[in-house]
Amino acid sequence: MRAFCQASQTGDAEAIQKHLNLILSKMISVMDTKARDEQKENFYHGLLLGLLRSDPSWLILSNAESGDGFSDILIEPEDPDAGIVIEVKYSPTLAGMERTCEAALDQIRSKRYDERLRSEGRERITAFGITFCKKRCRVVSEMLY
Repeated sequence: MRAFCQASQTGDAEAIQKHLNLILSKMISVMDTKARDEQKENFYHGLLLGLLRSDPSWLILSNAESGDGFSDILIEPEDPDAGIVIEVKYSPTLAGMERTCEAALDQIRSKRYDERLRSEGRERITAFGITFCKKRCRVVSEMLY
C-alpha cells in the first residue's frame, strides 16, 4: 500500500495500474459489482477511498464540490504544494477502457476539478482518470498547469 500511495503522489499511472490490478485480481468478486452499469462505478469509488486511506497524513475528500461540479476524489497530501484529483469511471468492455480514461481526464479539465486545491495554494496537481471493468483497471495521469 505504501508503494500504491507513493505512485499516486508522483503521478506514476503505470505503477498505480499494476498495484490496482493485483488488488482487484486477489480481492474482489465480479459479484461485488452486480448492479446496473451506471451504478458500478460506486463500488470502485469506495474501494479506492479505502485503499487511499492507508496514508493517514492525507486529507481525502469524496464527491467534493470543486470548479463546476463534484470531483470523485480530491486528495491533499502532506506536501502543501501538491494535490491529486481522481475521476473514476466504469467501462462495460475492456476495449473501451482507454477511451473512458481519456473521458475522465477531459471531465477533470472541463469542469475544473482542480480549483478547490488551487484555492488552497496547491499548484502541483496531478489528475488521474481511472477506469474499471470487472477485475481490471486502466489508469492515465497528467499534471494540471
